[in-house]
Amino acid sequence: MSMFSLNGKRALVTGANTGIGQAIAVGLAQAGASVVCAGRRACDATVALIAQAGGTASSVLVDFADPMAGQGLFDGAPIDILVNNAGLIRRADAVEFSEADWDAVMDVNLKALFFTTQAFAKAVFARGAQGRVVNIASLLSFQGGIRVPSYTASKHGVAGLTKLLANEWAAKGINVNAVAPGYIETNNTEALRADPDRNAAILARIPAGRWGEASDIAGAAVYLCTPAASYVHGAILNVDGGWLAR
Repeated sequence: MSMFSLNGKRALVTGANTGIGQAIAVGLAQAGASVVCAGRRACDATVALIAQAGGTASSVLVDFADPMAGQGLFDGAPIDILVNNAGLIRRADAVEFSEADWDAVMDVNLKALFFTTQAFAKAVFARGAQGRVVNIASLLSFQGGIRVPSYTASKHGVAGLTKLLANEWAAKGINVNAVAPGYIETNNTEALRADPDRNAAILARIPAGRWGEASDIAGAAVYLCTPAASYVHGAILNVDGGWLAR
């Protein structure tokens, strides 16, 4: 088997209805995996893209506003790969940030991620198998950002959990890693791109000279799921156009 083949593997991608999650789901299918697309909105478009390319996909509705909503996702056919992409962002000055916005973001980005991954690992261990987890972190796993306190806290937490789970599970057959996207053209960054001053400042800092595309993240996520990354544990792979190098 090719070091970069996922033939025979079954993957579940959260937040797969659009953006980065959709691109990762399509990328996994192109590598040979059968993909379950999970989202709080229908993932029909993603399933159709995969089918049109000759791949295999299905969808399931799940809203991670309930952090325990992913508990039953692994009761059916075995899942070999979990990509935790579902995420939420709320923007306001720290002095005005509400408890509701704090809790909403932390529940989806961190609490749901942990308990969904826990359920995945229990299912993998129960059948004596091996698995891969890829978490979607952020540049704000390393930096502070502005006006996104709960998002920054949650993404720092994602980086920490990635390392902790790798420490506990590497010897048990589950690779846990993360991808940290830079500034990508998605719904979450629409407000930044629409602000001429912020957009110009961001582009001036990116050595690659452009906003990233969702497909730029897909390749890195797929790599971490393949045999080529079998000795990669606890890594956070920056895909940021060189932002953190500057």
